[in-house]
Amino acid sequence: MDSTSVSLLEQLRGPEQGPAWARFVHIYTPLLIRWSDRLGVPADDRADLLQEVFLAFHRALPRFRYQPGRSFRAWVYTVAANKWWEMCRKKVPIPVAVGDSRWEEPSGDDPATAISEAEYRAVLAAQAARLIRGRFSESAWRAFWATAVEDRPAAEVAVELGLTPNAVYLARARVLACLRAELAGLLD
Repeated sequence: MDSTSVSLLEQLRGPEQGPAWARFVHIYTPLLIRWSDRLGVPADDRADLLQEVFLAFHRALPRFRYQPGRSFRAWVYTVAANKWWEMCRKKVPIPVAVGDSRWEEPSGDDPATAISEAEYRAVLAAQAARLIRGRFSESAWRAFWATAVEDRPAAEVAVELGLTPNAVYLARARVLACLRAELAGLLD
Protein backbone atom coordinates (compact mmCIF):
# COMPACT_ATOMS: atom_id res chain seq x y z
CA MET A 1 0.00 0.00 0.00
CA ASP A 2 3.07 2.21 -0.19
CA SER A 3 2.52 5.09 2.16
CA THR A 4 -1.21 5.30 2.64
CA SER A 5 -2.27 4.95 6.23
CA VAL A 6 -4.09 1.75 7.10
CA SER A 7 -5.72 3.66 9.94
CA LEU A 8 -6.98 6.32 7.50
CA LEU A 9 -8.56 3.62 5.36
CA GLU A 10 -10.21 2.16 8.46
CA GLN A 11 -11.45 5.62 9.47
CA LEU A 12 -13.10 5.92 6.05
CA ARG A 13 -15.24 2.91 6.98
CA GLY A 14 -15.98 4.06 10.53
CA PRO A 15 -18.89 5.94 12.05
CA GLU A 16 -17.04 9.28 12.05
CA GLN A 17 -15.96 9.07 8.42
CA GLY A 18 -16.61 12.71 7.45
CA PRO A 19 -13.27 14.10 8.66
CA ALA A 20 -11.42 11.08 7.27
CA TRP A 21 -13.00 11.58 3.83
CA ALA A 22 -12.14 15.28 3.91
CA ARG A 23 -8.53 14.39 4.74
CA PHE A 24 -8.37 11.65 2.10
CA VAL A 25 -9.81 13.91 -0.62
CA HIS A 26 -7.57 16.81 0.38
CA ILE A 27 -4.45 14.65 0.31
CA TYR A 28 -5.15 12.70 -2.89
CA THR A 29 -6.66 15.46 -5.07
CA PRO A 30 -3.28 16.98 -6.09
CA LEU A 31 -1.96 13.56 -7.10
CA LEU A 32 -5.08 12.81 -9.11
CA ILE A 33 -4.76 16.18 -10.83
CA ARG A 34 -1.15 15.39 -11.78
CA TRP A 35 -2.16 11.99 -13.08
CA SER A 36 -5.07 13.47 -15.03
CA ASP A 37 -2.65 15.91 -16.68
CA ARG A 38 -0.44 12.99 -17.67
CA LEU A 39 -3.47 11.09 -19.01
CA GLY A 40 -4.38 14.10 -21.15
CA VAL A 41 -7.62 14.90 -19.33
CA PRO A 42 -8.90 18.34 -20.40
CA ALA A 43 -9.31 20.84 -17.57
CA ASP A 44 -13.09 20.90 -18.18
CA ASP A 45 -13.31 17.16 -17.43
CA ARG A 46 -10.94 17.04 -14.46
CA ALA A 47 -13.54 17.68 -11.71
CA ASP A 48 -15.84 15.01 -13.15
CA LEU A 49 -12.98 12.53 -13.25
CA LEU A 50 -11.98 13.21 -9.65
CA GLN A 51 -15.58 12.81 -8.55
CA GLU A 52 -15.81 9.49 -10.38
CA VAL A 53 -12.58 8.24 -8.81
CA PHE A 54 -13.63 9.15 -5.28
CA LEU A 55 -17.08 7.65 -5.88
CA ALA A 56 -15.51 4.43 -7.17
CA PHE A 57 -13.28 4.28 -4.13
CA HIS A 58 -16.26 4.88 -1.82
CA ARG A 59 -18.13 2.02 -3.49
CA ALA A 60 -15.11 -0.32 -3.33
CA LEU A 61 -14.21 0.51 0.27
CA PRO A 62 -16.47 -2.09 1.96
CA ARG A 63 -14.74 -4.87 -0.03
CA PHE A 64 -11.27 -3.32 -0.04
CA ARG A 65 -8.70 -4.96 2.21
CA TYR A 66 -5.14 -3.83 2.67
CA GLN A 67 -2.64 -6.32 1.31
CA PRO A 68 0.96 -5.84 2.43
CA GLY A 69 3.28 -5.50 -0.52
CA ARG A 70 0.58 -4.13 -2.83
CA SER A 71 0.61 -0.51 -3.96
CA PHE A 72 -2.46 1.50 -2.96
CA ARG A 73 -1.14 4.40 -5.05
CA ALA A 74 -1.02 2.20 -8.17
CA TRP A 75 -4.55 0.99 -7.47
CA VAL A 76 -5.86 4.56 -7.22
CA TYR A 77 -4.06 5.45 -10.47
CA THR A 78 -5.58 2.42 -12.20
CA VAL A 79 -9.04 3.47 -11.05
CA ALA A 80 -8.41 7.00 -12.34
CA ALA A 81 -7.17 5.78 -15.73
CA ASN A 82 -10.07 3.36 -16.11
CA LYS A 83 -12.60 6.04 -15.16
CA TRP A 84 -11.07 8.41 -17.71
CA TRP A 85 -11.23 5.82 -20.48
CA GLU A 86 -14.82 5.06 -19.46
CA MET A 87 -15.68 8.77 -19.67
CA CYS A 88 -14.07 8.92 -23.13
CA ARG A 89 -16.07 5.92 -24.33
CA LYS A 90 -19.30 7.56 -23.18
CA LYS A 91 -18.42 10.71 -25.11
CA VAL A 92 -17.88 8.78 -28.34
CA PRO A 93 -20.98 6.61 -28.76
CA ILE A 94 -20.25 5.60 -32.35
CA PRO A 95 -18.04 2.67 -33.28
CA VAL A 96 -14.57 3.65 -34.40
CA ALA A 97 -12.19 1.92 -36.72
CA VAL A 98 -9.14 0.09 -35.47
CA GLY A 99 -6.29 2.55 -35.31
CA ASP A 100 -8.56 5.56 -34.65
CA SER A 101 -6.50 7.97 -32.55
CA ARG A 102 -9.38 8.52 -30.10
CA TRP A 103 -8.84 5.01 -28.75
CA GLU A 104 -5.07 4.85 -28.56
CA GLU A 105 -3.58 3.81 -25.26
CA PRO A 106 -1.50 6.52 -23.62
CA SER A 107 2.13 6.23 -24.52
CA GLY A 108 5.07 6.42 -22.18
CA ASP A 109 5.60 5.29 -18.65
CA ASP A 110 2.85 4.57 -16.19
CA PRO A 111 2.23 7.87 -14.36
CA ALA A 112 1.66 6.01 -11.11
CA THR A 113 5.28 4.93 -11.17
CA ALA A 114 6.53 8.11 -12.85
CA ILE A 115 5.78 10.14 -9.74
CA SER A 116 8.88 9.68 -7.68
CA GLU A 117 8.69 8.91 -4.00
CA ALA A 118 10.17 12.35 -3.27
CA GLU A 119 7.50 14.08 -5.37
CA TYR A 120 4.77 11.97 -3.75
CA ARG A 121 6.02 12.87 -0.27
CA ALA A 122 6.36 16.55 -1.17
CA VAL A 123 2.77 16.73 -2.43
CA LEU A 124 1.40 15.02 0.68
CA ALA A 125 3.52 17.19 3.02
CA ALA A 126 2.43 20.39 1.26
CA GLN A 127 -1.22 19.37 1.53
CA ALA A 128 -0.85 18.49 5.20
CA ALA A 129 0.85 21.86 5.82
CA ARG A 130 -2.12 23.63 4.23
CA LEU A 131 -4.47 21.65 6.47
CA ILE A 132 -2.72 22.62 9.71
CA ARG A 133 -1.70 26.20 8.84
CA GLY A 134 -4.70 27.77 10.56
CA ARG A 135 -3.96 26.05 13.86
CA PHE A 136 -0.95 28.28 14.60
CA SER A 137 -0.29 31.95 15.17
CA GLU A 138 1.42 33.90 12.42
CA SER A 139 4.66 34.18 14.40
CA ALA A 140 4.70 30.44 15.23
CA TRP A 141 4.12 29.53 11.59
CA ARG A 142 6.77 31.96 10.36
CA ALA A 143 9.25 30.61 12.94
CA PHE A 144 8.57 27.06 11.75
CA TRP A 145 8.74 27.95 8.07
CA ALA A 146 11.93 29.98 8.35
CA THR A 147 13.80 27.31 10.33
CA ALA A 148 12.37 24.06 8.93
CA VAL A 149 11.70 24.94 5.29
CA GLU A 150 14.10 27.80 4.60
CA ASP A 151 16.75 26.28 6.91
CA ARG A 152 17.58 29.60 8.53
CA PRO A 153 19.27 29.81 11.95
CA ALA A 154 16.90 30.12 14.92
CA ALA A 155 18.84 33.09 16.33
CA GLU A 156 18.39 35.03 13.08
CA VAL A 157 14.67 34.19 12.91
CA ALA A 158 14.23 35.12 16.58
CA VAL A 159 15.62 38.61 15.98
CA GLU A 160 13.44 39.05 12.90
CA LEU A 161 10.27 37.96 14.72
CA GLY A 162 11.02 39.59 18.08
CA LEU A 163 11.16 36.23 19.86
CA THR A 164 13.76 34.39 21.86
CA PRO A 165 15.64 31.59 20.10
CA ASN A 166 13.99 29.16 22.53
CA ALA A 167 10.53 30.40 21.48
CA VAL A 168 11.51 29.80 17.84
CA TYR A 169 12.61 26.24 18.64
CA LEU A 170 9.39 25.60 20.57
CA ALA A 171 7.20 26.95 17.76
CA ARG A 172 9.07 24.81 15.24
CA ALA A 173 8.66 21.74 17.44
CA ARG A 174 4.91 22.32 17.91
CA VAL A 175 4.27 22.74 14.18
CA LEU A 176 6.44 19.74 13.29
CA ALA A 177 4.63 17.58 15.85
CA CYS A 178 1.28 18.60 14.39
CA LEU A 179 2.54 17.98 10.85
CA ARG A 180 3.86 14.55 11.83
CA ALA A 181 0.51 13.70 13.41
CA GLU A 182 -1.33 14.79 10.27
CA LEU A 183 0.95 12.64 8.13
CA ALA A 184 0.99 9.67 10.51
CA GLY A 185 0.98 6.52 8.46
CA LEU A 186 0.98 8.34 5.12
CA LEU A 187 4.72 8.58 4.70
CA ASP A 188 5.89 5.39 6.40
